[in-house]
Amino acid sequence: MTFRLSGLPAEPFAALFRASNQELAALGALRCTADSDSSFPCRISLTDACKGDEVILTHYEHHAVSSPFRASHAIYVRPGEQRFDAIGQIPPMLRSRLLSVRAFDRGAMLVDADVGPGSDLQPLIERLFGDQRVSYLHVHFARPGCYAARVDRA
Repeated sequence: MTFRLSGLPAEPFAALFRASNQELAALGALRCTADSDSSFPCRISLTDACKGDEVILTHYEHHAVSSPFRASHAIYVRPGEQRFDAIGQIPPMLRSRLLSVRAFDRGAMLVDADVGPGSDLQPLIERLFGDQRVSYLHVHFARPGCYAARVDRA
């Protein structure tokens, strides 16, 4: 089973990095400095910020659909990042965390879901895409519940 895993496009977040702290606060966002490695996962590049990196914590609607499963959560993004978009590849950031994977049909309705270690993400993707009703997957960090990445059939 071939799959395409992607982070978020960088363009929608570009203005956040030019905004003042006051402007960010008015948007409900916050400029932060990573105080440790692997605690500030960028949803654009699907890499972890390094200690000392600037990140923006912002609210993001990752499932903007007309179904009961419309969803949003807080995410970190980092300036100057390129979107992760690869076929058959899982970035190290996802391999190192406990993940929740949610499977949706074409109508944005939940078909299946599972939780497992990121090291087992590829077989989980393959199993979920084994159900022909599944159109796409959303990967979340299981403990905080926030959105991490999208997976589509390739």
